[in-house]
Amino acid sequence: MAKGLTTRKSQRLVVLTAGLVTLGLATGLVLYALGSNSLSLFVQPSDIAEHDVKPGDRLKLGGLVATGSFHRGDDGVTNLFTVTDCVADVKVSFRGILPDLFREGQGVVTEGTFDTAGLFVADTVLAKHDENYAPPGTMPKNAAACTHPEGVATAAETVGR
Repeated sequence: MAKGLTTRKSQRLVVLTAGLVTLGLATGLVLYALGSNSLSLFVQPSDIAEHDVKPGDRLKLGGLVATGSFHRGDDGVTNLFTVTDCVADVKVSFRGILPDLFREGQGVVTEGTFDTAGLFVADTVLAKHDENYAPPGTMPKNAAACTHPEGVATAAETVGR
């Protein structure tokens, strides 16, 4: 075996090179993940057109449940409602039991896909836990156009004060 490959200096160089390659690979993977939409928390209805969403693409949709938009289907388990950011609306279908805090005028985050008819079919619905808290990104684009069905200040109005 050649003496040059067994010296401590050469071994350190190999370990250092392997470490730098691993670090570079990890950095590349993180940058690739940040460049895609996989790390975004959710999209508001008015941002749907910007994201070029195709039927079957999975995403999280956040916003307020539009007042007067909730309807329960004839089968009793399908729920239809509209998620709005007060600029654009998206009709959502969810089959299952809604969270206890779900109601019109409150913030929700839904996860699912668009069907070919443009209906957002959610398999997960999360309702926010407090009237004074709104996750970043669920705030309506046009807060002045949003009103709570019971006249209570919405999160958008509360934060805007």
